[in-house]
Amino acid sequence: METLTGMERTHNCGELRKSDVGAQVQLAGWVSRRRDHGGLIFVDMRDRSGLVQIVFDGSTDGLDFTKAETLRNEFVIGVRGKVRARSEDTVNPKMDTGEIEILVEELRILNKAKTPPFYIQDGVDVDEMVRLRYRYLDLRRPEMQQNIILRHRVAKIMRDYLDENGFLEIETPMLCRSTPEGARDFLVPSRVNPGQFYALPQSPQIFKQLLMVSGFEKYFQIVRCFRDEDLRADRQPEFTQLDIETSFLNQNDILTLMECLVKKIFETTLDVKVETPFQRMSWDEAMTRFGSDKPDLRFGMELQDISEFVKGSDFKVFNSVLENGGQVKVIRVDDYADIPRRELDNLVEYVKIYGAKGLAWIQYSKDGIKSPFKKFYSEETFEQIKQATGCKTGDLLLVVGDKASVVAQALGELRLEMARRRNLIDPEKLCFLWIVDFPMFEYVEEDKRYKAMHHPFTAPREEDVEFLLTAPEKVKANAYDIVLNGVEVGGGSLRIYRSDLQEKVFEAIGLTHEEAHAKFGFLMDAFEYGTPPHGGIAFGLDRLIMLMAKRKSIRDVIAFPKTQSAIDPMSHAPSEVDEKQLRELSIKTAVKKKSF
Repeated sequence: METLTGMERTHNCGELRKSDVGAQVQLAGWVSRRRDHGGLIFVDMRDRSGLVQIVFDGSTDGLDFTKAETLRNEFVIGVRGKVRARSEDTVNPKMDTGEIEILVEELRILNKAKTPPFYIQDGVDVDEMVRLRYRYLDLRRPEMQQNIILRHRVAKIMRDYLDENGFLEIETPMLCRSTPEGARDFLVPSRVNPGQFYALPQSPQIFKQLLMVSGFEKYFQIVRCFRDEDLRADRQPEFTQLDIETSFLNQNDILTLMECLVKKIFETTLDVKVETPFQRMSWDEAMTRFGSDKPDLRFGMELQDISEFVKGSDFKVFNSVLENGGQVKVIRVDDYADIPRRELDNLVEYVKIYGAKGLAWIQYSKDGIKSPFKKFYSEETFEQIKQATGCKTGDLLLVVGDKASVVAQALGELRLEMARRRNLIDPEKLCFLWIVDFPMFEYVEEDKRYKAMHHPFTAPREEDVEFLLTAPEKVKANAYDIVLNGVEVGGGSLRIYRSDLQEKVFEAIGLTHEEAHAKFGFLMDAFEYGTPPHGGIAFGLDRLIMLMAKRKSIRDVIAFPKTQSAIDPMSHAPSEVDEKQLRELSIKTAVKKKSF
């Protein structure tokens, strides 16, 4: 078996240039592509830095050309040779090393390879499950390696920036107490404490607040977190976040500090200019204008209320909605009055996914007005709606009438869908936005109680504290989310730092004094020993890198992700464990083992 002994590499494949012509080099890497031209064999050799063409010439003294003829894709090889310039007609402008090639004088085959299940190249058309099954091969592809390298660079910038601003990176526990407020915990049984369980952290929230009590003042951590929840393209059961907490800063201080961090990340890694300060918008305004608390501002098509124009008619659908406190809103799709009827029918079904009972429309076509409720309203009413919504002949209004929350979600999602269909979204544009002044609580109908919209440690606005127990729906939180192109990439808040106020918030969400202290007693006790005003934020690193790399799924920027079924097809996790392990943990499962 051949080794690199005596042929340790002197250069990386992708770094050689015309200035290296004449140099003796030693390279190591993979065979990416092989072309046999009889007495000449051309190989694109790949390592992490990129590709370079190497040439095996049968007339080269001392070269074992027969060995070169055995090379196949993904063989691992080492070569020694001389850099030479390519002739003008063979220069490859698509390769960074396209002006040179290596004339090989010695070849060592370090390891052979089976034929891969897919080509190791960018843009490969292969089922994602196959890619995940052979993730170690998928990660060889240059675009995947660039995603992981980008992730590394972003994490380093985060660490350097926060260090420069006086933050300390401090680790917090992975084995914690279960606090079932929010998403489900991943539980870990304790062998030495039978019948008791740890929980993997959904975030380091309580511990980072305790670090503020401890007087560290500025903390951060790039940390793994765990949530046992249903998955989608931008969620994983385990994920990474940049976690930050700081004392004695107000909300504006924190937002400004984070804007500078984001600006540095994008300008350093992508050479993309980011304008600061970011736009700030209240939660109420975002929901009114866009039907979403994470609006995509790269295009318009805002929600507009036409309730005033359609009330009091013979059209029972709108009348019923308005009499029950609902609303009728529209989005305007420019120059699409000629939308095919089949597509309109498709959109009716689309909004039903988001709770709407149906979808109406107004087409201001050159042949006149077309609408399923045209007979219930006068020409004057349609003209008033046209003027109020800024419509012109040729435009389309899509209409949803329902309770406010349903209208917001259905039209908010329809807005995004129509923008995609009409190609209104500029993929190169970056629209950063802070959403502020969130509601402190949201009412859960099935539980008949309020719950914290973010988490129960978020501080209410000072002017709203008086409503905590009498009118929770009026209370706004000192919370803030950072949104990029319609994706929430981070969120945080100022925290409660007085035990009496924390007790009131627990009471507002239905926790008794005893329940609150059973779950969070150590935090409540800590607040009795001089806790500073503090606040923080967490960035979803996976989502941020996904957007920066222009990928559609966070799985493309995580080295070893899970599927949407929370499975790793490569390592076959999760898996059954043997009975001995379960007995040691004092666990008996009700699930019957599969018989094979």
